[in-house]
Amino acid sequence: MRTSRWLRGWRRELALFIAVDLLYDLGRGAFAARLSVARAHAHWVFHLERSLHFAIEASVQHALSGSVSTFVLANVYLSAQLMVLPVALVWVYRRSADIYRDLRNTVIGVWAIALPVFALYPVAPPRLAGIGLKDSVTEQGAVALTGHSTLFYNPYAAVPSLHVGLAFAIGVAIAASVRRRPAKLLAFAWGPLVAVSVVATGNHYVFDVATGLLAAAVGFAVSRLSRRLPARPQAVPVSLGRLLSQAASEGAPT
Repeated sequence: MRTSRWLRGWRRELALFIAVDLLYDLGRGAFAARLSVARAHAHWVFHLERSLHFAIEASVQHALSGSVSTFVLANVYLSAQLMVLPVALVWVYRRSADIYRDLRNTVIGVWAIALPVFALYPVAPPRLAGIGLKDSVTEQGAVALTGHSTLFYNPYAAVPSLHVGLAFAIGVAIAASVRRRPAKLLAFAWGPLVAVSVVATGNHYVFDVATGLLAAAVGFAVSRLSRRLPARPQAVPVSLGRLLSQAASEGAPT
């Protein structure tokens, strides 16, 4: 009985994520941007970082340009969304309903925040912005970020970084689901590792990392707030015979 209930619940959650992902893909297709526009926005982001003295993307990529580190970080970037996110959702779902609910709502909230930003302000990643950063994922990763692979991601969606926002959300959720301190530390390390990978591989600016964290924080806050709202009373079905019987008993003389 418990297994069948778990399967029914998971099928419902899977259907929800498929529907949300379909809406996201439709929205992405409806607001396809031109590279020239995305590059202009990218240059604005880059100049903002330079004015604030944290344009460190080139330095990070150069410091981690070794063949082994580049290979590891490129595949961390690729696996973060395609593999780790769905596996983490399933794992947390089996561990704690409350923690899963917050994680699920945070993920959907981040997507909901990001889509209008992508539509209204598309930003090319550093590797496509013409600012001197290379495409480490295509060079060292298992999948190239060119050609037909754009069917599976938005090439001009640097701001905010979904990779970073969702990685930190996953790390917090898993850390809250385990008891052992080493496991908690490993879970908390996932977010920073992904943040380093997206910058070192030329896929995001530091600005994107910050806005990704902000989007995740807003998504989590909305999830927690929604849990505090009073639940709507559910209507209890009452048969016509019961209503007639109750009316008769209330109207009967004593």
